[in-house]
Amino acid sequence: MTKVHPNAVAPEAAIGGATSTRRTPPPPGEEAEVLTVWRKSLLFNCDGFTVFDAKGNLAFRVDCYASARRRAEVVLMDVAGKPLLTVRRRRLSLAEHWVIYDGDATSEDESKAKPLLSVRRHVSLRGSSKKKALAHVTPLASSAAASSAAAYVVEGSYGHRACAVRDARGDAVVAEVRRKEAVGDDVFRLVADPRLGAPLAMGLVIALDEMFAGTSSARSLLRRTWSAA
Repeated sequence: MTKVHPNAVAPEAAIGGATSTRRTPPPPGEEAEVLTVWRKSLLFNCDGFTVFDAKGNLAFRVDCYASARRRAEVVLMDVAGKPLLTVRRRRLSLAEHWVIYDGDATSEDESKAKPLLSVRRHVSLRGSSKKKALAHVTPLASSAAASSAAAYVVEGSYGHRACAVRDARGDAVVAEVRRKEAVGDDVFRLVADPRLGAPLAMGLVIALDEMFAGTSSARSLLRRTWSAA
């Protein structure tokens, strides 16, 4: 039987795989974190994600109850159920737009929540780019990364579980989704560079899953009210 949790993967082999042509190594003394993401909640009658670390231990979880499907937000939790991030859909946007907030922002209005990253679905123009851009990620005011004016682009195919999050110049890969052999689309690897961190990398996966769930066998965690072109 194929194991859901990952086998040991060397960080230098994990970053910059099939979706990468160039990479910048993590800072000295820090290694990329290799996670296995299972697109299934461990709770009965829930949609979500279950995330394991490289040793097979539970690292993160997402549990979306059926009664909450009309809510346009998803919460990433740690093993004990403590909210780490809230991924919330922005309404009235021309392109599909999600914002990642610190902690539990489900009970807070937008003015009180602490936004970390903005994730916008790429709107393609015919012949505008040779590479397939999926989304654009921008650090927001309350994020420590915002001070360096960092911005990222997601390239590749989420439906095929082969995409990378690069800095805007394309020099560094800070997160990568990679297919896990012989287990289908519902189980895949997530490689998180320490410059982004595993929680934010998983937050980006949640946003991408909502944007592109229709491109794979997976279905969206939330009920869609409209779809972007």
